Amino acid sequence: MENSNKRQAESAPQEALRPHAETAFAGELAALAAQDDRPRPARWNLSPWAVATYLLGGTLPDGTVITPKYVGPRRIVEVAVTTLATDRALLLLGVPGTAKTWVSEHLAAAVSGDSTLLVQGTAGTPEEAIRYGWNYAQLLAHGPSREALVPSPVMRAMADGMTARVEELTRIPADVQDTLITILSEKTLPIPELGAEVQAVPGFNLIATANDRDRGVNELSSALRRRFNTVVLPLPESVQAEVDIVSRRVEQLGRSLDLPRLPDGTEEILRVVTVFRELRGGVTDDGRTKVKSPSGTLSTAEAISVVTNGLALAAHFGDGVLRPTDVAAGILGAVVRDPAADRVVWQEYLETVVRERDGWKDFYRACREVSA
Repeated sequence: MENSNKRQAESAPQEALRPHAETAFAGELAALAAQDDRPRPARWNLSPWAVATYLLGGTLPDGTVITPKYVGPRRIVEVAVTTLATDRALLLLGVPGTAKTWVSEHLAAAVSGDSTLLVQGTAGTPEEAIRYGWNYAQLLAHGPSREALVPSPVMRAMADGMTARVEELTRIPADVQDTLITILSEKTLPIPELGAEVQAVPGFNLIATANDRDRGVNELSSALRRRFNTVVLPLPESVQAEVDIVSRRVEQLGRSLDLPRLPDGTEEILRVVTVFRELRGGVTDDGRTKVKSPSGTLSTAEAISVVTNGLALAAHFGDGVLRPTDVAAGILGAVVRDPAADRVVWQEYLETVVRERDGWKDFYRACREVSA
């Protein structure tokens, strides 16, 4: 009986740790679709206006609240959505942590209802990941055929009029990148082994993401870059905007990880965001003191990670309140990437800025303790 119960538990559907956007926000997408009476491009689930509303948030006529997925200039989202309604592909460019992948996923979910047609770019991404591969058992048994062909996410998107995604495009080798040129310019993917081709149907487009700060980047050829409309995603303009982003994502992650709900931790989130902004900007928030910047990017995504880890510490090993001792170690790990150079930068920042700041004594002591 015990083994039977165990097998039933293993075979039961499991809730995903991190659901895809179209699953996590299915209610919002359905509400938008029901009230969206504006023109929609071919095979789009929503109109461009509704896609922008889904990303930026708002309240629908029936009172349904659409939560913001992206906090930033509205025009950036409008240009990105409009690009997908044309024959040009979209390239989301920005430093690490500017929500490129997040925006890419939500755009695909809103436009096509499916964000999973994804090619993850790495230095080892082969041409087959963008074009197609083969089922070698079928190939050896029957030779080249449609049945033996394994379509890539891009090929499937072309055939079905969907939105494909390519993450970290500049990490893909240059010769593999250029596989996209014919796809994006001619909207055709030749299959010479079969003397055939796949032609994209209306609704197909592609979203790529890239940053040029990481090492090992393969610059896009001019021919490929011309096939994209580039939209640069900036870092949050203000401290409050970044605090809002971090607070919202930490709350979502906390729910997905089943972390106990804690009292408001805005004070510590504000401190983490302030430290990150000052160190990456090279100057304190009031503009009075210049500081050295460490080697890391100290992105909003890293701030989210530090606070989420701090919440877990407070919930499981603390008193249930987010305190400086819960975030200090995470900040140290994010700032000190180069043990020699970054540790000097961090110690100097602690002594010249944090130590003298009103109301930050507990934070200073916690950071000194983990830095010792």
